Amino acid sequence: MSTIYQATASAPVNIAVIKYWGKRDTKLILPTNSSLSVTLDQDHLRSTTTSRADPSFERDQLWLNGKEDEIKPGSRLETCITEMKRLRKEYEDQNPNEPKAISLLISSYKVHIASYNNFPTAAGLASSASGFAALVASLAQLYNLPASPSTLSLIARQGSGSACRSLFGGFVAWQMGSDPSGSDSLAVQVAPQEHWPQMHALICVVSDDKKGTSSTSGMQRTVETSTLLQHRIKDVVPWRMEKISKAILERDFDTFARITMADSNQFHAVALDTEPPIFYMNDVSRAIIALIVEYNRLSVEAGKGYKAAYTYDAGPNAVIYALEENIKEIVQLIVSYFPQKPGEFKDVWGIFGESAADLNTHASLPQGFNSAVAKKFEVGAVKGLIHTRVGDGPRKLGPEESLLAENGLPKTLA
Repeated sequence: MSTIYQATASAPVNIAVIKYWGKRDTKLILPTNSSLSVTLDQDHLRSTTTSRADPSFERDQLWLNGKEDEIKPGSRLETCITEMKRLRKEYEDQNPNEPKAISLLISSYKVHIASYNNFPTAAGLASSASGFAALVASLAQLYNLPASPSTLSLIARQGSGSACRSLFGGFVAWQMGSDPSGSDSLAVQVAPQEHWPQMHALICVVSDDKKGTSSTSGMQRTVETSTLLQHRIKDVVPWRMEKISKAILERDFDTFARITMADSNQFHAVALDTEPPIFYMNDVSRAIIALIVEYNRLSVEAGKGYKAAYTYDAGPNAVIYALEENIKEIVQLIVSYFPQKPGEFKDVWGIFGESAADLNTHASLPQGFNSAVAKKFEVGAVKGLIHTRVGDGPRKLGPEESLLAENGLPKTLA
């Protein structure tokens, strides 16, 4: 029986608190500024990828959620696969006499890759980040590479910029670097998941529609036309990166929240400063901001500092960061204005127990809350709520979790 060269890995979603927006090199995906994100728990949101190398395969093939995704010449997919094969070839050349558990020639084999997201790709979440991170992590295991997560992040970055941050758990910085080759534009961990496990997140899925302006084209337009972006790059982001990293290390939620919301606001201001302007948020997005502003006002007046932080990427969906002790109250606030269909709340911690099936029964406002800050919306304005928390980086999975059947095709097709 011939040996099967195969590996399966999962990788998480990350949501930035200091935003990446704009490339100084579009081919290598080198950013105009550094960024920082929180890695979210994989039990809720992850991409899983199985990679197999075999001498019988005629070409590299990849399937996403059961459908083949063409690997076009010069595409980001091809770049990542080619770069991982190059790392494997270098390893083989440098260790010619080392006994191998896997074939010396595996770098020359074609690969079959199957990937699956456990959340809707169109949910407005960063599926490309977890997807490319899982791809790179799976190939690194397949090729038995001794590379560090930061080294692997150099390759994941060329698939999707934010994917480089999903090579780590916890709190992660993507250092923009300065070398034109991109050799120093990589991810580093600011603090692991265990450092601040009380950090939770509530994702409000406002829309799963395709964006009117894609992130790729939008950020290039911003680079070309926004004067505010230049101020952000030179004067604002370096200071915020330093201050929010310090806040994370000191577990200072008030400072973390203030910087997170300010950076989200400025990112969307930069989008408006683009010619023509780009609008990623909608009325629901703005209403959620109003609720969090009022919620924080009550807390600050009570001498407790900020208790919640909203952030928005290039779309209308809100991510609300909060400490575990406050997340239940925040859910109750959100459903007071955005009632949910039964069963739409995803929450493995069960903060409402069995009664979470009808979340609307828990709707309530904190004492003293000004209910007039936003209007109440109909069911469906927020299509779903996901309660999650800071999580770990890529995981090595066992053969029982393989997405490929014995014939090398996805199990869904075999």
